[in-house]
Amino acid sequence: MRKSQSLNRRKFLTRTAQSAGLLALADLQPLIASSTTVPTLKSWTVQEVIDLIMKEGGLSPVKDTVDTLKSGKADQVVKGIVTTMFPTITVIKEAARLGANFIMAHEPTFYNHLDNPDWVEKNSVVQQKQQLLEKHNIVLWRFHDYIHRLRPDAISYGVAKKAGWLPYYKTGQSMLTIPSVPLKQLVQQLKSSLGITNLRVIGDPNQACQRIGLLPGAIGGQRQVALAEREKPDVLIVGEAPEWETVEYIRDARLLGRTISLIVLGHAVSEEPGMEYFVDWLQPKLPDLKITHVASKDPFTWM
Repeated sequence: MRKSQSLNRRKFLTRTAQSAGLLALADLQPLIASSTTVPTLKSWTVQEVIDLIMKEGGLSPVKDTVDTLKSGKADQVVKGIVTTMFPTITVIKEAARLGANFIMAHEPTFYNHLDNPDWVEKNSVVQQKQQLLEKHNIVLWRFHDYIHRLRPDAISYGVAKKAGWLPYYKTGQSMLTIPSVPLKQLVQQLKSSLGITNLRVIGDPNQACQRIGLLPGAIGGQRQVALAEREKPDVLIVGEAPEWETVEYIRDARLLGRTISLIVLGHAVSEEPGMEYFVDWLQPKLPDLKITHVASKDPFTWM
């Protein structure tokens, strides 16, 4: 073979190899691109989020539920979610600051159970609150009936979790049996774990407390007294108690020789841990959205 022919053959082989390499690289380009592409975040509407909660919680529709929208529209795209106990003015402003436009509140927005804005006609505070929600384009959903129907009930579970009582908690039961402690120690533990400044208590500070009736929120005096009669707890722990019902029952029971105490946590702070826990429940199911708990806190100043 002549030298010029050999040189031309080498050039041909080199160009062929280069062309094959370029073609192979071109074939790989889609794979390389797909491996470095930032995933697209899913867009959720308010209704889609509510539907997800219903599905994941195994919930069925409740007739005449109070869990309805108090502001905004169901087809609004969610930018962020805030959970809270009471949707106070402070909570609404904080949600706006966080860039969240969907608030899930456990208790009423307009100061009555059915959230009727005309409960008191021409209520200027209601009107200003509505204007604030409209200003920040916030959808507000009451999440009361359905959260209590989760298994476990997210409210009572959240309270037991924050109090450090999950080892003694049983789904669907209001009674817990904890290691025996004096009432005064139990009070201090609740203040510390739940972040409560002051508690109202009826009972002997040195009384041993082991069997606890845990009823956060305001389920009413009849149910509170019924539990006390049926289960005979050492101490009844409630969120809010009618002073002319449960409180007087406990006082007379003690005067008649019954060993029972009462701890009143306060409505807001007694159920707040449940709304805080719900963030842990919901966030893994909505990884594309930021979910934040904003506590409404205790409304009282103790003087």
